[in-house]
Amino acid sequence: MKKDYRKVIRLISVIVLLIAIFILFVRRGSIPKFWEQAQETVQPVDVSQVPDEAEGERETGAAEADETSAEEAPSADTSLPTEEKADTTEDDNQPETENVPEQLQEAENVEAQPEEELSQEIEASQENELRLQQYLADDPRTPTEAKGIFVTGAVAGTQSMMPELVKLVEDTSLNAMVIDIKNDAGEITYKMGLPLTEEIGAEVRYVADMPKLIQELKEKDIYLIARIVAFKDPILAEQKPEYAVKNADGSVFHDNNDLAWVNPYNENVWDYLIEVSKQAAELGFDEIQYDYIRFSTAKGIAEADFGTEAAGKTKQDAINGFLKKAYETLAPMGVYVSTDVFGTIICNPTDGKLIGQDYVEMAKNCDYICPMVYPSHYVNNAYGIAIPDAKPYELIYAAVKDGEDLLQEARDKEENVHIAKQRPWLQAFTASWVKGYIPYRGNELQKQVQGAKDAGVSEWLLWNASNNYDKVKSGL
Repeated sequence: MKKDYRKVIRLISVIVLLIAIFILFVRRGSIPKFWEQAQETVQPVDVSQVPDEAEGERETGAAEADETSAEEAPSADTSLPTEEKADTTEDDNQPETENVPEQLQEAENVEAQPEEELSQEIEASQENELRLQQYLADDPRTPTEAKGIFVTGAVAGTQSMMPELVKLVEDTSLNAMVIDIKNDAGEITYKMGLPLTEEIGAEVRYVADMPKLIQELKEKDIYLIARIVAFKDPILAEQKPEYAVKNADGSVFHDNNDLAWVNPYNENVWDYLIEVSKQAAELGFDEIQYDYIRFSTAKGIAEADFGTEAAGKTKQDAINGFLKKAYETLAPMGVYVSTDVFGTIICNPTDGKLIGQDYVEMAKNCDYICPMVYPSHYVNNAYGIAIPDAKPYELIYAAVKDGEDLLQEARDKEENVHIAKQRPWLQAFTASWVKGYIPYRGNELQKQVQGAKDAGVSEWLLWNASNNYDKVKSGL
């Protein structure tokens, strides 16, 4: 009887191990998720171009203070928000996953991995998840209701503009700054000293003494958010081509502005971003914020080669995988984690699939999710508003309310699952390229703030790529 009992125990142990290995294969993409429907892609419709002289605004990223490039207005209906000027096409015939032979080949490679090593990886992943859950269950961090402005690294290092911005924060309802640590040119804005940042020549040192700047801002009780651009990184992509998105012929892929992007599926890229983030956290930043945490939308991206790492995975798998690893690493260090996303993914899941952003799933792996709901970036009749840019209150209320409803639905469905708070980016610039636009001044800012508040959100961030907030100051 005892022998039979032991046999049953051994059999159960083997079954459990096989199930764990199967789950690992699925997570790593070695086994396709055959129970899910194929990812649907929709070809974006054409949208009108934005003139070069447009005042600095973005999709998910920022230009430096002296840049004036502009993007097209994204659709809140069926079109994907485009990130580069004249970037309006996407091949809707390209599947989100690699072909079956590559998937099988990847599976064979994984199967050759020792069971002991697989078990260790599973245990490590489970330990990280458990550690995060335990940390969040008794969260020692003190939240701040942030109301902030964006500051480039170039401006943060000046002795002219930066003191003026600090005074603006001190004299108004503002209490936070989002400062570039790694910008969308791939530049590290101070001497960080990481081996890889030095090797690839990424350190530009816009800020001569970052620790001193942080100390001075902390003394003024300013909440500090480190902006780290994720996958738009031409420096890393060019210096480490093995980390880059590739063309079918193996050359480095470039977008419409001739800039290279790194591969969101590549975990070496993840590790680089997390190391940069850890450095910022150790310096004293209160929060790490990821921007450009998505795939490029440039023409030709549908034919790009993302390598064997992409086998069996969707774009959303890649983005969620990175954010999960970053959150599990950074939150226990005592910093908050936030992520910037397209505002249109709230109302249009197709947009999210094309760029790799899933609003609810990303909200499970950060503290704040920050949709860019600039009224100028919605097409006419979005949310039933004829010209969204001309109705700042109505657009912000509709978009933020839509996001709040989505997050609350997720909380109700999974009561024990962490869901981030929503903190929108608001428009602090005039979109003169929009037909029917209105100037954005203090009154327009107040309407946006009120719209967000009426939708249930009192936190917000202001975007102006040139860091010029004089025209909206009266609304603060």
